[in-house]
Amino acid sequence: MKLRLLLPFLLAPAILRADDNKQKLETEPASITVFLTGAEVLHKKQVTLSPGRNELVFVGLSSKLIPKSIQFTATGNVSLLAISNRIDYIFGQKKNDVRIKQINDSLEQISDALEIMTGQIEAFESEKNLLRANQNMSGKEKGLSAAELKLAADFYRSRITEINTELVKLRRKQEQQTEVQNRLSLQLNEANRRTNPPMGEITILVNVTGTAKITSDITLHYVVSDAGWAPSYDLVAEDVGKPIELKYRAKVFNNTDVDWKDIKLKLSTADPMRSASAPQLEKWALNFENPNNYASQYQQQQQPSVYGGNAPASLSQQNLYNNNDISYESMSKDEAQDQKKTIAPVQYEQIQISELSAEFDIKSTYDIPSDGRPYIVDVTSYNLNATYEYRAVPKIEREAFLLARITGWEQLDLVEGPANIYFGGTYVGQSYIYTRSIDDTLDLSLGRDQKLVVTRNKLKEFNSEKSSTTTRKETYSYEMVIKNTRNAPVHVMLIDQLPISQDAEIIVTQMEVSGGNVDPATGFVEWGFDIPPGQTIKVVITYSIKYPKNKVVNTRKYKSRSRAKF
Repeated sequence: MKLRLLLPFLLAPAILRADDNKQKLETEPASITVFLTGAEVLHKKQVTLSPGRNELVFVGLSSKLIPKSIQFTATGNVSLLAISNRIDYIFGQKKNDVRIKQINDSLEQISDALEIMTGQIEAFESEKNLLRANQNMSGKEKGLSAAELKLAADFYRSRITEINTELVKLRRKQEQQTEVQNRLSLQLNEANRRTNPPMGEITILVNVTGTAKITSDITLHYVVSDAGWAPSYDLVAEDVGKPIELKYRAKVFNNTDVDWKDIKLKLSTADPMRSASAPQLEKWALNFENPNNYASQYQQQQQPSVYGGNAPASLSQQNLYNNNDISYESMSKDEAQDQKKTIAPVQYEQIQISELSAEFDIKSTYDIPSDGRPYIVDVTSYNLNATYEYRAVPKIEREAFLLARITGWEQLDLVEGPANIYFGGTYVGQSYIYTRSIDDTLDLSLGRDQKLVVTRNKLKEFNSEKSSTTTRKETYSYEMVIKNTRNAPVHVMLIDQLPISQDAEIIVTQMEVSGGNVDPATGFVEWGFDIPPGQTIKVVITYSIKYPKNKVVNTRKYKSRSRAKF
């Protein structure tokens, strides 16, 4: 008989009485399934059970376990009677931590030093009061000569000055030692919290039928909070024309107060608190979306767009932990490390994932300490087919950018996250994988390629300004040249633009675009070329702008930069 039961409720502790057959079980997790938020912990154990009631107490568990997630399985003639859980605040006190002993020893020394300083301050204050009292008595006595009065005055002034100087030193030292004492007390509290945290405890009450002892294989499942994972990708391209290697990694964090040692991991995008009820579909309504809105929730670095504006060039993931501005100069190395562990609250972000959950069995085992820090876990790797092309916007940049277009990525169960881009053994920058996109092609910029020489020069003989009594006409002409110095042919998309009029009195006339494709809505002009090695292509773009002479039109495009102001 095999029993598996999920209890979303707790039974009264009074029911759990099986003192004669009580076993305390302290077991390491057998495996852990880490969800995007939360983790499911699995314990396995073979136990000997006596006929009748048996009480199994699992100790040393995370205090962050979720009671309604507890599941228990037992083999043999075993029936489950009750499940209960509680927080044990004493279990961890058995542990002896060297760091805690060091802090306690330091606190005792500082406390003794402060007591000594307090006594010295009191002694100096008493002496000063005594001197003042004697000074008053001496002043009332008659018959003292002027020389005797001067000697007495000199003595009082000298001694009181010495006392006041020592009091200043002692009080300053007292303040410094009190500050150190307060800091050590905070560190002691935190060290105690980490070394001896409250632990979770689950009690299982079962009944064994029959008259003989049995051996049963038992398993315990439960979900804990304060753990999770986030994806991290490396996209590696050796050279143009070769496949791109996608290295799928995960940053796993554990802040459950229980270290995961040499643990078998599984990563999942499922909901750890998924219901036992059958799923129901909800209404699915379609509408138009602006892909640019996807980037609004992430920190962006800006670079010139291939279309002449500002567009996100790379996206950086929000930090899994903050870098607070705290000075560690006055702390020892161990103190600084301890302090840094306590100032890293994990932050979360909203992402979109597929409705069908994905799971990844991790081949290697890992150690994930309970310190809230992200640890890199290798998930898998893929070789992806890619096509390569260059994009050049000489109006903004004098270099061409290599673009890799990857197909087939949507079948890989990817989760939205940052991707580090490497090309030819060099780190290029960071991009972002949006799994919510319906496009089956993922475009990645692999950076500048200096082997394509790009220029854009004004053709002065075709540039002119003419005026009549009522209008002004300005004509602009540019020649763009791309030379391929690579030893292989390349495909290049060359992009420029024509101005777009926003007023009927401003007339823009397209005069020459050398066969380029013009988008009338945006004014963008595109050319596509296959350039053999060592060859050069040239195109010309010419246009005129006509507007009323009595009005001002900004006929040149500028970009903003910061500079020092003196």
